[in-house]
Amino acid sequence: MTRTIEIRNGDLSAEIVPSLGAGLARFDRGRTPLFRPWPDGGSTNPFDLACNLLLPWSNRISGGGFTFDNKFHELLPNVAGEPFPIHGNGFSSEWDVDSLMPDKARLSLVSEGPGPYRYRAEVAYALTGQALDLQLQVLNRAPIRLPFGLGIHPWFPRTALTTLHAPASQVCLELPSHLPDRFEDVGTCPNWDFATPAALPSGWINNAFAGWAGVASICWPEQNCGLRIEASPALSFYLVYSPSQVSDFVCFEPVSHVVDAHNRGSVDKWNGLSVLGPGESLVAGCSFAVM
Repeated sequence: MTRTIEIRNGDLSAEIVPSLGAGLARFDRGRTPLFRPWPDGGSTNPFDLACNLLLPWSNRISGGGFTFDNKFHELLPNVAGEPFPIHGNGFSSEWDVDSLMPDKARLSLVSEGPGPYRYRAEVAYALTGQALDLQLQVLNRAPIRLPFGLGIHPWFPRTALTTLHAPASQVCLELPSHLPDRFEDVGTCPNWDFATPAALPSGWINNAFAGWAGVASICWPEQNCGLRIEASPALSFYLVYSPSQVSDFVCFEPVSHVVDAHNRGSVDKWNGLSVLGPGESLVAGCSFAVM
């Protein structure tokens, strides 16, 4: 069995898996899963978890790597079946447990890669009242400045009546390769407009959204339950991923940058990467409060 550690506060509980990227196996209220729980008996696949931590970047990078400060940095594919490197390596690495209390835990990772990246990461989980608070930090240990990003990747249960409320101004269309095509006004894609609580689209969705204020909610009317999601300003984009209406999950991922941001030109508001010099840090946080 893969080792887990547990934190509790009242009727909220969460299980953390240090060996699988310090991700979550569960986040529950009583017997009700608030994140999609990992399989009975566990799993060695990080994407079977209830939540993944993404660093030192989120999503895919094309072109075999990226050029920064006039130097090309090679990055190799890291997931079977994926032609592009995806989600960095924090999600698949073993983290150290630095502290564990009944309602909170702190874990860390020192990484010598991938590619040019050398970093130290920390995550702090805390159950406070009726919420799970998560803070993620990455510090550049490389001798050069590099573009960094962070993401939080929870997998939520998807039911027939699940609704999402996540106002945004822009949605990024994707190419068949799952790389970005272009941003459009979200109003031109009514099935992907979550300005008011809306049902999830019946078909494939795997899209990034911009112009988001950092507040969203997901609700399960059948269970008279929902979560209010509040992300820090560093997480200024989100992605929604669910293959179809028969899927048992939907991912709502607060992230700091767009897909393939490393190859999308200058670092600006439509890019979102943070350039960190040696010893500099990027911090992001997110809370999931029961409604």
